[in-house]
Amino acid sequence: MIESRYVTDIYVFLDIETIQKYIVIAPWAVHSTYRFVTDDPEKRDLGYFLVFPFLLFRILHNQVWISLSRYYTSSGKRRIVDKGIDFNQVDRETNWDDQILFNGVLFYIGINLLPEAKQLPWWRTDGVLMAALIHTGPVEFLYYWLHKALHHHFLYSRYHSHHHSSIVTEPITSVIHPFAEHIAYFILFAIPLLTTLLTKTASIISFAGYIIYIDFMNNMGHCNFELIPKRLFHLFPPLKFLCYTPSYHSLHHTQFRTNYSLFMPLYDYIYGTMDESTDTLYEKTLERGDDIVDVVHLTHLTTPESIYHLRIGLASFASYPFAYRWFMRLLWPFTSLSMIFTLFYARLFVAERNSFNKLNLQSWVIPRYNLQYLLKWRKEAINNMIEKAILEADKKGVKVLSLGLMNQGEELNRNGEVYIHNHPDMKVRLVDGSRLAAAVVINSVPKATTSVVMTGNLTKVAYTIASALCQRGVQVSTLRLDEYEKIRSCVPQECRDHLVYLTSEALSSNKVWLVGEGTTREEQEKATKGTLFIPFSQFPLKQLRRDCIYHTTPALIVPKSLVNVHSCENWLPRKAMSATRVAGILHALEGWEMHECGTSLLLSDLDQVWEACLSHGFQPLLLPHH
Repeated sequence: MIESRYVTDIYVFLDIETIQKYIVIAPWAVHSTYRFVTDDPEKRDLGYFLVFPFLLFRILHNQVWISLSRYYTSSGKRRIVDKGIDFNQVDRETNWDDQILFNGVLFYIGINLLPEAKQLPWWRTDGVLMAALIHTGPVEFLYYWLHKALHHHFLYSRYHSHHHSSIVTEPITSVIHPFAEHIAYFILFAIPLLTTLLTKTASIISFAGYIIYIDFMNNMGHCNFELIPKRLFHLFPPLKFLCYTPSYHSLHHTQFRTNYSLFMPLYDYIYGTMDESTDTLYEKTLERGDDIVDVVHLTHLTTPESIYHLRIGLASFASYPFAYRWFMRLLWPFTSLSMIFTLFYARLFVAERNSFNKLNLQSWVIPRYNLQYLLKWRKEAINNMIEKAILEADKKGVKVLSLGLMNQGEELNRNGEVYIHNHPDMKVRLVDGSRLAAAVVINSVPKATTSVVMTGNLTKVAYTIASALCQRGVQVSTLRLDEYEKIRSCVPQECRDHLVYLTSEALSSNKVWLVGEGTTREEQEKATKGTLFIPFSQFPLKQLRRDCIYHTTPALIVPKSLVNVHSCENWLPRKAMSATRVAGILHALEGWEMHECGTSLLLSDLDQVWEACLSHGFQPLLLPHH
C-alpha cells in the first residue's frame, strides 16, 4: 500500500516540478504584460502580449480533447482499438505541456529578435493563403520523408520508439517525443510562419490559426475513437487525400510501417504506403455501437474537486490517489461551473471501462456530491437517479450492478433493498459489497492480534466484523456504551465474553482500531502511539495522528490481467479497487444468482467470498508498516 505521507511526498515533488517548469515562461509573461500596460497605446505590441494567453488556450484545448476522447472510448461507441492503457503510459505522457511551453519560449525569443515579428496586424488574407499553401506542399511532403526516416531502425530505436510506446493512443500522445524530435518538428512547422514573416504577410490570426490547426489535427488523429462522419467524404470525395482520420493514424501505431503522412494521406497514396485495411477499419469503426457490459459499478462524485480526479478529468492527477492540491484553487471558476451544471444536467455517464476474464466492466457516475446525499430533501431525487441507472443496466443486459459509496445508504434505500422490492422481476443482480468489505477488514487485522477497539457509526459491516472476530477469540472493545449494547445483541451468546466496554485507562494494550464514519478527534487522541487504524466504512478516516498508522478503506489489489487500469479509485493507491467494486466483479465471475444487498445485520459465508476473491487473483493491500 502507498502510505498517505508517501503520496504527499509524490505530490510535493510533482508540484515543485510543475512550478519550476512554468517559472521558465513567467518572466516573459510578466514582461509582455508590463509592456502592454505601460507602453503608449499606439506602440503596444498585441501579438507579444497575447503569447501567454494563447499558451493557456492551447493547454485548455488539449485538455478538452483528452476528456472527450476518454469519455467516448469508455462507452465503446466508435472505439478503434480495444486494448487498454496503463499507468506507465500515463506517466510517460504526463509532460505533454512541455511542448507548449517550449514553443512559447521560442515565440517570445522570436518576437524580440525578429523586427518582422513585431506589431503584427490582426488579419492578412494573403498571409493566411500563403501559410495554407506552404503547409499543403513543402511541410506535408517533408514531414512524410522525415517520419519515414524516423522509422529506420537507427533513428527509431534512439528517438521515435518513445512515441510508439503508446499502442493505444490518446490525444496527448501526439506531442510525446524526445527533445530532438520536438526541435525537428518545430523547424518544420515554422516554415510557413517564417515565410509569412519574411514576406511581411504575417498576422496574429495566421499565426494562431496555423498552430491551432496543428493542435486540432494532432489531437483528433490520436483519439482512439472515430469522429469523422462518412457523409463528408461522400460530399467531397477528394477529402480522403487531404484529411486523415483517427482510424487511419491508429493503423500507423499498430502496424508501424504504413500511413506515414502528417494530416494529408495524399503522400501515402503517391508512394504506396497506405495500409490496405484503412478504409475497412474506418467503416467498421463508424458502425460500432456501445459495448456489451457484464458488470457495472455505480458510484458518484465526492467533493466538488473530485470532478478533476475522474478518468475523463486530469489524466496525470487521476493516476494518483485523490488529494486536494494547490492548483485546484486556480480552477475554482471551472469547479463552480461544474457544480451548477450538475444541478441542471443530472445525466448519468460512463467514467471508466475495464475487462477481466471475458467480462466487460464499466463504472457509471451519478453527478451528485456527498453533501447532496446528506440532504433529506434530495433523498427522493437521488434515489430516482439510482433506480433509473439500475433499470438502464437491466435493459442493457448487465449481469451485476454494485452500489458504490453512498448509493447503498441504509437511510437512503435500505442498502439497495428498496430497488429489489420495487422491481422483483429485474434480471440484474444488485451487490452492496458488504460481505467482501467485512472479509477484507477481518483479514487486514494482523494475525497475532488478540484485541481490537471498534468505534464509529455502526453498519452491518461493523456488526459482522465484530461478531466474526468474537467467534475467533479476538476481544472486541467499544468506547461507547450504546455501541456496546448494539453489538452485543448481534454477537452469539457463547462469544459475548469477548465483547468489552472500555474506559480510557484500559486502551494502552489495544494497538488495532477498527473505525467507521463518525470517529471523533477526541477518540483518535485516546489511541496509543503506533496504533493501526483500519476503516470499515467506505470513506477514509481523517488522519490526525502522525505517530499512528492509517490503512485504506476496504480494498484489494487487482490482478495484472485486469485491463485498462490507469487511474486511482478516489483515495485508493494505484492498482487498488474498492471491496464494493470487486464484489460486483466476483459476483459475476462466480455466477451467483442472488442479490447481495439489504438491511440484514449479519452477513454469512465470509470465508467463501474471501477464498473466491483470492482464487481470482485479487490480493489484500499490505499494511502501511509492511
